[in-house]
Amino acid sequence: MSSWVRHSLSYLAKCISPHICYGCGVSLTQDNQFACPACMDQLPYTEFHLLKDNPFIDKFFGRIPIHSAGALLYFSKDGIARSLIHDLKYKGQSEIGLYLGLHYGYLLAESPLFDKIDMVIPVPLHRKRLADRGYNQSEMFAKGLSQSMNIPMRTDIVSRERETKTQTKKTRVERFKNVDGAFKVLLPNVLTSHHILLVDDVLTTGATLEGCAQEFTKLPKVKLSMATIGFAYQ
Repeated sequence: MSSWVRHSLSYLAKCISPHICYGCGVSLTQDNQFACPACMDQLPYTEFHLLKDNPFIDKFFGRIPIHSAGALLYFSKDGIARSLIHDLKYKGQSEIGLYLGLHYGYLLAESPLFDKIDMVIPVPLHRKRLADRGYNQSEMFAKGLSQSMNIPMRTDIVSRERETKTQTKKTRVERFKNVDGAFKVLLPNVLTSHHILLVDDVLTTGATLEGCAQEFTKLPKVKLSMATIGFAYQ
C-alpha cells in the first residue's frame, strides 16, 4: 500500500475513531483506529475510476449512457465495505460517508475520466426516510467528493417523490419495480449542457441509480457519470 493511501486512511481513522477494526473486529491501538494493519493492506479497492470500460458501467449497458463510473471498494457480505456502509446508514455514523467521499474524491480528481465534472448530485432520500435517519448517507459521501474535487454539490435538483421500500432482500426485478417513477428533476434548466456526477452509497443491481438517472437522460445535452462507495457483484 502506498504511503499516500496509508496517510489518507490514517486521517480517516482519526475522524471516525471507532474502537474496533472494521475489517476483522479486533481491538485497535490508538495509532490504528480505522483498521488493523492487516486489513489496511487488504482493502478491496476497485480501481474502476482508472478504466473507461469497467464492471460498473457494464451494469447499465444498453440502458443508460454513462461517461465514466467508479466505486471505491468492492462490496461483499462479510467485507469491510459492508461494515462501513451499514454503520453509515443504520448506526448514525454520518462522518463515515463524508470522509470516504473526501478520500475517493482525491482519487477521482487525479483521473482524466472525471476531470470535467460540473456538479455532484446525491441520490435523494424520500422526506420521511430522511426525517427518520436524520441525514442522507449518499449526500454525506457526495459532500466529501464535492470538497476534495472542488466541485459544487446540489441537493435541490432532483427529489424522491414516492416513498420506496428498502431494496434489501428484494430480487432484481422487484428492485427495479420498487423505484420506477420514484424520482423527479425539479430544475431541468440547470442541468442543460452540464456533466453530472450522480452519487449513491452502493451499487448492487443498479436499480436505484438507474431509476434516478433515467430522469436525467430525458434532458438535452446532459452528460452523466456515477460514483459509489461500494460495488457488489451479483
